[in-house]
Amino acid sequence: MEYALSQPTGPKIPKKKPDFNPDGKGGEPGWADGLRQLYNSVLQEPLPDSFDDLLKKLDKGKDD
Repeated sequence: MEYALSQPTGPKIPKKKPDFNPDGKGGEPGWADGLRQLYNSVLQEPLPDSFDDLLKKLDKGKDD
């Protein structure tokens, strides 16, 4: 006996194509520039003093 699975037929929903920059910048999605700018701005932020102190303590512990 052979069983076949069938998919219910319903309205065909076309797959949405990703949004691309109109300037054709390497085919990147439109949100990529904003995400890159956000990431770069986070990299520019200074470390909190408490985190910097912790890193110094950890480095000091390596020398012992």
